Amino acid sequence: MNIILLGPPGAGKGTQASRLEDEHGMVQLSTGDMLRAAVKAGTPIGMQAKAVMDAGELVSDEIVSGLIGERLDELGGETSVIFDGYPRTAAQAEALDAILAERGRKLDHVIELLVDEDALVDRITGRFSCANCGEGYHDRYKLPKVAGTCDVCGNQEFKRRPDDNEETVRTRMAEYRAKTAPILPIYEARGIVARVDGMAAIASVNDAIEAIFAPAG
Repeated sequence: MNIILLGPPGAGKGTQASRLEDEHGMVQLSTGDMLRAAVKAGTPIGMQAKAVMDAGELVSDEIVSGLIGERLDELGGETSVIFDGYPRTAAQAEALDAILAERGRKLDHVIELLVDEDALVDRITGRFSCANCGEGYHDRYKLPKVAGTCDVCGNQEFKRRPDDNEETVRTRMAEYRAKTAPILPIYEARGIVARVDGMAAIASVNDAIEAIFAPAG
């Protein structure tokens, strides 16, 4: 099974992808992670990408597509995958079709995690984490049981991401809408788009995704 998981930063894509990896043995293909790994490993495509990035330029669609093809070949045909962060444009969607067809694969589902922008701003701007163990907290929804002390490791230092502010979150939302707008109609025409309430509890979102898989067996 091959799926695309869509949603803006903070929608919970990473959380749901991790669950799918655990429950179905799927592999999340995040283009950013793959790019860093290929550069570090010194693969032919990784070296190409490094040269482009060292020159201060954006990595081309061809290089990203090559990375995906390379990774799919490593995984073999029996491994189910989750595409995260790709495709972002109509051209990339066309390239992905070709990459999959060459390997006897096809897209089964495109799942979009829907979020309420104001609620997402509240979710992201209120989050913070333990500076020692990384345990996550929130100003409104999950405070430490003992004020100022991490529940997990007892540390008393916490940190916030500098980009967890309202302006940045709303900019990311606008970028997401601009990037996904061109590709959704392509997949809607094939009848493979499903939408899930990304603001629901993590387990409820997972259940909704499982329900989408169910008809296909």
